[in-house]
Amino acid sequence: MLPHSVHPFRLAGLLIPAVLACNVDSPMKFDWTEGPLADGLRLYEAGEFFTAHEAWENLWLRAPEPEKTFLQGIIQVTAAFHHWRHNNRLGTVLLLRAALRRLEGYPPGFGGIAVGLLCDDVRECLGRLEADEKECQLVTPRIQTE
Repeated sequence: MLPHSVHPFRLAGLLIPAVLACNVDSPMKFDWTEGPLADGLRLYEAGEFFTAHEAWENLWLRAPEPEKTFLQGIIQVTAAFHHWRHNNRLGTVLLLRAALRRLEGYPPGFGGIAVGLLCDDVRECLGRLEADEKECQLVTPRIQTE
């Protein structure tokens, strides 16, 4: 039994579970100081979004819930900025929206990440993109460890 509520939604015709609430500590141990999580974070901070996504993907594929959905949200933020770099505004918006739906149900500090800060940054990016600014400048959302 999952320790959180899961609600399916459709994105590009696919049924995808989304975390609505999560009030438990993560049973999976997140280590952002070494290994694939640290590698991906270093790559993300360097602007190597595709490679960061790749560093996290194998861990995400093996993760149990609720960690799997949490990692998927982080990967979607990363993939959104890969799309942004390739001038795919719509792909950026869709991925940031999906990431926010996944991440905003997690408590502060889940997985060792400042979840509220990350969600606030994603909302700010979406606000700029949805304001239809032609020459929109985006600051990469902060994936900050606690």
